[in-house]
Amino acid sequence: MPTGNGKKVIATNRKAYHDYFVEETYEAGIELFGTEVKSLRAGQVNLKDSYSMIDGGEIFVTGMHISPYEKGNIFNRNPLRDRKLLMHRKEILKLAGRVSKDGLTLIPLSLYFSGSRVKVELGLCRGKKLYDKRESDARKQADRDIERYSKTKNYG
Repeated sequence: MPTGNGKKVIATNRKAYHDYFVEETYEAGIELFGTEVKSLRAGQVNLKDSYSMIDGGEIFVTGMHISPYEKGNIFNRNPLRDRKLLMHRKEILKLAGRVSKDGLTLIPLSLYFSGSRVKVELGLCRGKKLYDKRESDARKQADRDIERYSKTKNYG
């Protein structure tokens, strides 16, 4: 079993950064079966429409699609099943309070290997309005234009 503390990113949820303001991030473990881990090593996961919910003092991620492992036959699980996230009870209670009181949402931002374990980066997010999305897109485009212009003029 590898003991390195390297962080190897499997997948990121780029749509979450477009649709939400990320206020805080948390790290959580995830409960998986063997064939699901093998699919993750092959990069067969989609976080696009996933979200997390707190139910009975436990956190579950819903809508994360992990494709069935090609050689897994009867051991493959439902690709869209709810998966339990592993966090300390104090953190879960704190998140539950923030979600219910402030109207925030828990969104999985990325999935990665930390050593030999699979971790999920959860974001405590607030939804963007349409004008917020337009403003952030315009800012990104302006930054790209400035970068492109500075490269053509050989500044820096």
